[in-house]
Amino acid sequence: MIDFQNFVLDNGLKVYVHQDITLPTATVNLLYNVGSRDEDENKTGFAHLFEHLMFGGSVNIPSYDEPLQLVGGENNAFTSPDITNYYISLPSDNLETAFWLESDRMLSLSFDPKVLEVQRKVVIEEYKQQYLNQPYGDAYMKLKALAYKVHPYRWPTIGRDIKHIEDASMDDVKSFFHKFYVPNNAILVVSGNVVFDDVRRLAEKWFGPIPSGEQYLRNLPQEPVQKESRVEHVEADVPLDAIYKAFHIPERLHDDYYTADLLSDVLGRGKSSRLHQELVNKRRLFSNISAYISGSMDPGTLNIHGKLNKGVKMEEAEAGIQEVIRSVIEEPLEEEELEKVKNQAESTIVFSEMELLNRSMNLAYAAMLGNPDLINEESRLIQKVEAEGIRKLAANRLVASNESTLYYHSRTK
Repeated sequence: MIDFQNFVLDNGLKVYVHQDITLPTATVNLLYNVGSRDEDENKTGFAHLFEHLMFGGSVNIPSYDEPLQLVGGENNAFTSPDITNYYISLPSDNLETAFWLESDRMLSLSFDPKVLEVQRKVVIEEYKQQYLNQPYGDAYMKLKALAYKVHPYRWPTIGRDIKHIEDASMDDVKSFFHKFYVPNNAILVVSGNVVFDDVRRLAEKWFGPIPSGEQYLRNLPQEPVQKESRVEHVEADVPLDAIYKAFHIPERLHDDYYTADLLSDVLGRGKSSRLHQELVNKRRLFSNISAYISGSMDPGTLNIHGKLNKGVKMEEAEAGIQEVIRSVIEEPLEEEELEKVKNQAESTIVFSEMELLNRSMNLAYAAMLGNPDLINEESRLIQKVEAEGIRKLAANRLVASNESTLYYHSRTK
């Protein structure tokens, strides 16, 4: 059970406090309700670019990292299609330093042209390293574009076209910042050896004077129901052939979300999963194969990804995957197998909560979803899933008309 208290500042900033006096440390997690799904399709990659720009200094603090390091703190951030998340870990005695740093860059990012040029180059290089110069690096970029035709999930967080970052102007950057990086579009979680009243005082002191921005009303295009199988073949200098699949599944707050999660675990979580047991251990069609869900706020995907063993034909590997999928639909899930995947899912939650930072991030995300208590309800929701529910979801979703497949062929056979 993760206990928390919360309050809202007059400017709309939502603040959550989780106390754990067993630790000498604190975490300050600031989640901005903006991800790559909120971008203009002709100006993509901005959410991720801002993850970098926010460390380039503010008007009053030219070096963000230096003051934090002087008080024994560390920080980082990440961007997803749904959120951008910044976090600081530091000794709880120095908590105010984190409030000072985070509030100042929310209020007055430097917009130094030199910083923009440096971070622009960093992002372009990251794009080349992760997507262009790495084996299979562009696979999920291509799969997302195959599975989604309308929704912004069709491009990756780094952007649909790196030219959008190359051409980004300072006016573009400022417009994005003032639209999304405002108190009423953020959630602050403070955890650790902290006192609620102290956090409230610090929040009002450092964040309270920051003006709220115009309320962002998300109105994204909804992805139409897929009605036909989609297939794409690519060829590249990679060591092995590979298959990537995506099936559309319900959104994060849907009643069937945890059913889809456990279905993916039955199929491809770990070496005891059906795909691994049948296609890696028994039939030797794949060197490795896994299944997992995207976990996105809007309707996401259940993904299957495997690399074929040398000499195995795509058609044979594809048939093997389909046989395993049929087994989930046609063969009732034994109680022991259901219990196994439930225990795996719960153990992930339990181990995650051992880390204070994870608790902070999970609470911020749950609050952003509109239900902070979700952080304490996940185990119950997992236990509610029934074997028949998994079978029905597989029968409805793991079908050809809902399937997108990327066949990744190796030139180096």
